[in-house]
Amino acid sequence: MIGVQEARKGTIVKIDGVLYEVIDYSHHKMARGNAIIRLKLRNLQSGATIEKTFTSGQRIEDVRLDHAEVQYLYHDDHFYYFMDAETFEQIPIAKEVLGDAVNYLTEGITLKLETYEGKPVRIALPTTVDLKVVDAEPGFAGDTAGSASKWCTVETGLRVRVPLFIEPGDTIRVDTRTGEYVTRVE
Repeated sequence: MIGVQEARKGTIVKIDGVLYEVIDYSHHKMARGNAIIRLKLRNLQSGATIEKTFTSGQRIEDVRLDHAEVQYLYHDDHFYYFMDAETFEQIPIAKEVLGDAVNYLTEGITLKLETYEGKPVRIALPTTVDLKVVDAEPGFAGDTAGSASKWCTVETGLRVRVPLFIEPGDTIRVDTRTGEYVTRVE
């Protein structure tokens, strides 16, 4: 158990028997009385987000996750399949559990899988991933007054804003925290 004021972004907590990841934390001090702490939480089973308000001093259950190194193999309509690097066991994970991480998964990428009581909870992505551009809008240098950019689609289906010189077939590096273009990879 931890005090609710110790919960920070990324902390995993258990409230009413459900696992949540803290997405946002705000602390509001009132003139008289206890401070109010608002947590924006993402349900790790369904992916739904909720907001909960606590008073300073309340306690919540923090959760420790187990970590395993896994390699992404493939996906079908409902599940994404990973292989445990130690046991070579295949682990199916529902798309809802992975959330936005599906936009950065390419065949063969090695990741950290976090589990709680043997059930997959989330994937820890690397900071950047290299993705192949499959489609890019034509870019004309005279079209803008500021920095020139255009939209492209990468192999995972993610749409990224890129400079005008990026063409289909190029490989680009994308920041997994923001979904933004970093650089072109040779």
